Amino acid sequence: MPSLAERIASELNALVTEGSGLLKSIAAKETRHVFVSGYQGWYTRALAVVRQLLPERLDDFQRQYSANRKGVPDFASYLIEDYLHGVAVTDGLSRRVFDTDQAAIVKFHTQLQIVASAKTRLSDILANIRGVLQADLFDSDLDAARHLAKNGHLRAAGAVAGVVLEGHLKELVDKHQLKLAKKKPTIADYNDALKDAGVFDIPTWRGIQRLADIRNLCDHKSDREPTADEVAELIGGTDKATKTLA
Repeated sequence: MPSLAERIASELNALVTEGSGLLKSIAAKETRHVFVSGYQGWYTRALAVVRQLLPERLDDFQRQYSANRKGVPDFASYLIEDYLHGVAVTDGLSRRVFDTDQAAIVKFHTQLQIVASAKTRLSDILANIRGVLQADLFDSDLDAARHLAKNGHLRAAGAVAGVVLEGHLKELVDKHQLKLAKKKPTIADYNDALKDAGVFDIPTWRGIQRLADIRNLCDHKSDREPTADEVAELIGGTDKATKTLA
């Protein structure tokens, strides 16, 4: 089964290829109808891609198609929507003031370049999406840990927070391409590897070590139960780590 990156890359390639064909169709009078009939479907799919992958370019992308405008359009303000509706700007002698085909080409070329730019940034975009999703999952799990702690389930709360902390440290190890000898590393193993690689300084390493000790107290039967303050420290420290350690 294709990976997420492969599926997105395939969709981007299809959009760029289809768009390139539509762009060529504008210039030839006999194929202009190809653009008019095919653009809306392309725009709908491309708009969804830009909204998800390049939200900072969304306004620019939409502005090429439609925008609030007063008065008669000139070459610069002529939009793709005008072209689809057959709007022509003429002088007093019914002569066209400018070539609407060229005006539409300029606007559509801008849209096509925005979509194509997502291909060159796909790895970074997917990494950002993954980071946002991971952060949302961590926040949700930590909310669950707080709820458990509030209701007196201290071991369970500490165990949930420990899983979040371990998951974040694993993300950091993977991000920095660090190799660990153990097949099933612990928080301490990840922490040591990040310190040895210079990702964590000594105070950070010690702080994570302290959280790992509390997590172990929650996970394993020992001489005493974890205290509410210790579990609160683990949850708070994990929350801070997921938001500040990168």
